[in-house]
Amino acid sequence: MSKGASISGFPEWLPSERVVEQRVIDTLRRVFELNGFIGIETRAVEQGSSLLKKGETSKEIYLLSRLQEVGHESDTPIEDRLGLHFDLTVPLSRYVVEHSGALAFPFKRWQIQKVWRGERPQEGRFREFVQADIDVVGNGDLPAHYEVELPLVMVSALEELRAFGLPKATVHANNRKLSEGFYRGLGLSDIEGVLREIDKLDKVGADEVARLLVESCGANEAQAKACLALAELTAANGTELAERFDVLCESQAISHDSDAYTLAREGLDTLAMIVDEAAKIRPGSVIADLKIARGLDYYTGSVYETFLDGAASLGSICSGGRYDNLATQGSKRYPGVGLSIGLSRLVSYMLHTAGARASRVSPAVVLVAVWNEADRVQSNAIANALRARGIAADVAPKAVKLGKQIKYADKLGIPYVWFPAQAAQGSEQNSEQNDEATTEANGETPGDEVRDIMSGEQRPADIKSWEPDTVYARQTVSLKA
Repeated sequence: MSKGASISGFPEWLPSERVVEQRVIDTLRRVFELNGFIGIETRAVEQGSSLLKKGETSKEIYLLSRLQEVGHESDTPIEDRLGLHFDLTVPLSRYVVEHSGALAFPFKRWQIQKVWRGERPQEGRFREFVQADIDVVGNGDLPAHYEVELPLVMVSALEELRAFGLPKATVHANNRKLSEGFYRGLGLSDIEGVLREIDKLDKVGADEVARLLVESCGANEAQAKACLALAELTAANGTELAERFDVLCESQAISHDSDAYTLAREGLDTLAMIVDEAAKIRPGSVIADLKIARGLDYYTGSVYETFLDGAASLGSICSGGRYDNLATQGSKRYPGVGLSIGLSRLVSYMLHTAGARASRVSPAVVLVAVWNEADRVQSNAIANALRARGIAADVAPKAVKLGKQIKYADKLGIPYVWFPAQAAQGSEQNSEQNDEATTEANGETPGDEVRDIMSGEQRPADIKSWEPDTVYARQTVSLKA
């Protein structure tokens, strides 16, 4: 991230860093579209009524005011004001309802866009950042197999980014019905509150969460201890998970005949299905983790968090879940399941920890030199001819000594410099530059030539047939040695 930023939490990438970000975006989009997801973009602002009551994130909304309204915002209820969206799922739910007649369901969409949250900036966390989302939304119903498909698509996308220095990613899955049923079986009623506190386990630790469950959610010490026992429950497969869950329920006197157990078992069966089916395709890529809760209130079933091997301090880099009631229109529901990558956070890690770097800043493959300003039209014509053949080209900004033009190309990482045939040898400047960069054979003036800056090799070039080396033809991202 560029240094000296005046507003904390609002990153501005340098050109070379932006190249890395763009390659990540291109990679994710390619994987998403390979899996049949359709790209959309939604507006940056939503009604306050849509943004509020979506969990603790609603406290971080940036509300908008026009200059003449400053000081009079209290005259308008927050629900009627506009705010910047804090994620891409809430806007998607509104988008689906408004355009349901024009969409084919299940609607599979990808979306890569900026979002805004007024949280405390820290390493890897920003107030303005890019998210990369995939969701599947149904009309009335949504098959459970999508709850397996989406985490596997995300794992596949993150696997592609390992070439850029990203460690192996593993999706940790839970199901809110499982958690809710168990909490109700314990006698707890503030389910959303318990979920929010359990979601803080990795941040504040078990002792602090136990204290919060007692002080904020009405739990006694035994209930708080049982909640933590559920969070720590692990298993290698769905069958083992079910067996260990039943043992825990028996220890807490939760009857198998109760409504609470029935609800929990419904969530457990879905979670077991996800883990077992994912293991058939990508073993070890999706595991059960019963402390995953997610802080947003609109999730109703499966929930996911994704972690990178050896990067515990980074926390989750991809999260999401199933939501059955977020998008509604009268009695009609549009249930969905989705996952979201914190792309800016990911790029920051890749740049500053993994050491990802761009092969060059400029997308141009060739810089066309300019002998003198009178000949600039010739250089422009060469650049246009190259562009017409799909070869990215730029023209030197000034007709200075060729050595300076070559240095300019080198600073931008442009691998080739094109020297036009000299149309005006008589000028003093032309003669001086000719000594620097070109040679004559048998007393004849050479035609167009191209220099490979990396090797220093210079050869004659035909504008109609010349091709750059494929290694140089595109910007790439590699790792620092």
